Amino acid sequence: MSITSEKSDYGLKAKCLSFPETLSQSVANISPTLTPVVIVPVVFATAGNGTWLAYLFATVSLVLVGMNINQFAKRSASPGSLYSFITRGLGLNAGFMAGWCLILAYLFTGMAVLAGSVNYGVILLGMMGITTKSFLLPLLLFAIGCVAAWFIAYRDIQLSTRLMLVLEAVSMLIILVLGVIIMTQKGVLIDAPQWQPSQMNFSGIKAGLVLAIFSYVGYESATTLGDEAKNPLKAIPRSVILSAIISGAFFMLTAYVAVLGFRGLKATLDQSTAPFNDLADAAGVHFFGVLISITAVISMFACTLASLNAGSRILFSMGRHGIFHSHMAKTHSSNATPHMAATLAALVIFVLPAIMLFGGYGILDVFNDLSTIATYGFLIVYAMVSIAAPVYLKHIGKLSIPSVAISLAAVCLMGFTIYSTVYPLPAAPMTYFPFYFLAYLVVGACWYLYLRLKSPAVANEIKSDLEYVTNKFHPDLTSN
Repeated sequence: MSITSEKSDYGLKAKCLSFPETLSQSVANISPTLTPVVIVPVVFATAGNGTWLAYLFATVSLVLVGMNINQFAKRSASPGSLYSFITRGLGLNAGFMAGWCLILAYLFTGMAVLAGSVNYGVILLGMMGITTKSFLLPLLLFAIGCVAAWFIAYRDIQLSTRLMLVLEAVSMLIILVLGVIIMTQKGVLIDAPQWQPSQMNFSGIKAGLVLAIFSYVGYESATTLGDEAKNPLKAIPRSVILSAIISGAFFMLTAYVAVLGFRGLKATLDQSTAPFNDLADAAGVHFFGVLISITAVISMFACTLASLNAGSRILFSMGRHGIFHSHMAKTHSSNATPHMAATLAALVIFVLPAIMLFGGYGILDVFNDLSTIATYGFLIVYAMVSIAAPVYLKHIGKLSIPSVAISLAAVCLMGFTIYSTVYPLPAAPMTYFPFYFLAYLVVGACWYLYLRLKSPAVANEIKSDLEYVTNKFHPDLTSN
């Protein structure tokens, strides 16, 4: 496959991604397979028979946020993603903090899901008799995963998105086939307790909603492909909304099947550490348990790759603006990828979990801790972009009552979710995570203040780049 092509003004591979390839970036960053194999049991612990309903509400919430994102995405496109959008709506200070949050969110997501992939990889190796009690095997698998993701991201964005598209499609299909087998054996399509309000705990559904929203983080990452997508003003907005809808439908269906499948079994869904493996055993198709483990490895690796792609493009954009070293703004001479940013991102994704493993953390501890911290970054940015959208629309003379209503609804839902993650404070060690995140924000604020004092030109670089992007697609908007 030839990788030489026309380059964009940013030095990236211009207009090379089809709509399905653009969509695959967002879907892979969600990692749909992760939810039924890990998160659904946790949501069930509070939501019970209303688990699928919690995912319905979560889907609606993220679609509302996506509609606010698309107020920007349908008018301009760049690798800067929500960092550029929020800067355009709320100004340089808010934009920097959004970019700072996104770097943590994408890179920590990459670390967490790669840890999940390694965990299932260890399980698969254990089935073949390859076991170890030390951290060396997980560390080796982590290194292999990081190198593989880095190589693909370094090599070609088309290779990345096409691979992610295939990996996620295969993973979701295997789980759906198992779901059909389970429902066929149960002999029912309508599981009455999951439809009867009297059988649902609505306060539990509200608590489960917070956890359910965690399943979608990263669904906006197609916006980082603004320079590489064909017809980005149509492909990217569609990808944002469709990724939430497709994943939401998958989550609702698999949650419904899991609750139905565990009905009558000795163990309950919330007690299972591998629910679809257990359901496969109960259905007499044990080999599906092996396939589920394989799909978990595949899906979470695809999410690592998607996170690396997205995170490197945020670093790339902020490097262009002088916020990070100018090396971050370089693109490969033939691959037309942000190779320096991708390399740094891959190193960070490897180093922190390696330190944690060396320090005695279990691989699932790495997953749980880093995914929780990553979520704070996403939730803050989702709230910020929902606030920025009507401000931006007012600036360009496009504000309307429906757009204000959509913004208010999204901000309220994200505000409730953020509040619920910090109050009441969860048990240790999660008690400390909000404070770790706040410390990260303080470091970012200090770095930004230093830059503004040392290099006032940074602000002009950002403004100039945003004006260029806006004028490139809608020259009429720059006059407003």
